[in-house]
Amino acid sequence: MTHTADRLLTVEEAAERLGTGVRFVRRLVSERRIRYVKLGKPVRIPEAVLTAFIEERTVEPMARSRSRFGRAA
Repeated sequence: MTHTADRLLTVEEAAERLGTGVRFVRRLVSERRIRYVKLGKPVRIPEAVLTAFIEERTVEPMARSRSRFGRAA
């Protein structure tokens, strides 16, 4: 795995990017459901990790199937 220079986001910045609260991001970190960098006490989340987290959880729409009964009136 190669490590590139990646911007490290604070928990607050990560929460804003995800559109969630800080508490959710802290839970992801505490449950180790997301990779993070520990700098003493502060925690930082690499931008690429957050992007991958979003992509992994993106759900594609299903193809619409036609009803065999036709359209309702």
